[in-house]
Amino acid sequence: MPAAVRSELGQLRMLHKTFRPYDQHTLLLMPPSLTDWVADDGLVAYLNDLVDELDLSPLLAAHDEPRGKPPYHPALMLKLLLYGYASGVRSSRKLEARCAADVNFMFLTGQARPDHKTISEFRRRHLAAFSALFVDVLALCQRAGLVRLGRVALDGTKLKANASKHKAMSYGRMAKREAELEAEVKAILDEAEAIDAAEDEQFGDARGDELPPELARRESRLAKIREAKAALEAEARERTGDPDAVPEPTAQRNFTDPESRIMRSKNDGFIAGYKRAAGGR
Repeated sequence: MPAAVRSELGQLRMLHKTFRPYDQHTLLLMPPSLTDWVADDGLVAYLNDLVDELDLSPLLAAHDEPRGKPPYHPALMLKLLLYGYASGVRSSRKLEARCAADVNFMFLTGQARPDHKTISEFRRRHLAAFSALFVDVLALCQRAGLVRLGRVALDGTKLKANASKHKAMSYGRMAKREAELEAEVKAILDEAEAIDAAEDEQFGDARGDELPPELARRESRLAKIREAKAALEAEARERTGDPDAVPEPTAQRNFTDPESRIMRSKNDGFIAGYKRAAGGR
């Protein structure tokens, strides 16, 4: 069979390909349970149960003011921060985003969505109590035999279940390991504070990932997308002289600054910029 015929037959088959159903607007017939979103044997479930067993009285005692808007429960905030920091997410803005997009965080918060200011203020307000609880959590995880808690190393001495055979940890070793955990927690909290301070300086009160105003609403967003698509197609026709030419799949156009192009930068990877004209400065 000639190659051209085979190619045409292949294209015809593609036209009749059946795909799995894809509908982003299907209503759920039965409401999902949050507990179905996470694995029973995973870190999220373990941290959730662990925090529920902790004595949170130091955090609860700080919320004795009946006036004002009710705050988020300390257990919720503690689970959010512990899992976030253990997972390497130290930015309060990124934690805010995870609460809306990551099922692990949505489970831990009960689908609540504290904003970045609330998250960072909770850490700052309860810094001493939170630091102590964080150390306790790491020690309990180490005692339970976890070698790592997310991205936090817990490589201390492991204790066997049989008390008559286990290798005891000396008092000196216990004190040394506690100091190591405290230093690790301090480094994590210092990093979180530095990241939040830098992002507050850069974004002010904003999250930092908001769309430009012209892309924030669906109607104007679709108009901008179609406008950019038409501009790329016109550029392809002008460049090739072919009235049926289409742009390369990798062709890009900036919605907010159509004259700029994605260019490689020596220091910043890829940036939106302009090519310098010949003889220009």
